[in-house]
Amino acid sequence: MSLDLTDVPSDLRDAVTAALAAAGVGDGHLAVELVDEDRIRELNRDHRGKDAPTDVLAFPIDKLDPVAGPRELGDVAICPPHCSDVTEAAVHGVLHLCGYDHETDDGEMLALQTEVLEGVSHGPLRPDAKRRTRR
Repeated sequence: MSLDLTDVPSDLRDAVTAALAAAGVGDGHLAVELVDEDRIRELNRDHRGKDAPTDVLAFPIDKLDPVAGPRELGDVAICPPHCSDVTEAAVHGVLHLCGYDHETDDGEMLALQTEVLEGVSHGPLRPDAKRRTRR
């Protein structure tokens, strides 16, 4: 098995690959789509009951449970006008697909996110990057 990132924008593939590696995921397909404000609002309303735009949403499919065929990790929707950093949003969404949840853990997800971003030639993080909890 291998990773299928054909549905990930090419400029985000390195960051997505690094996030998957950091989470210990070496196989499966996922998609990352850049969407406009109307679409992210619709997705947020339909799936989270929040009628407002947001920066990133993740929709896990197979999670990390055993599967009979190729693993479908899920989809990440990113709204660039609502992101301070699209690469950070992609890493954040992918970590959610891998089972991480910053709303219930003790900071592991956001620490891993920071580690991934620092390792992908992303440059220095904003001072508040580790405190982001709004998604």
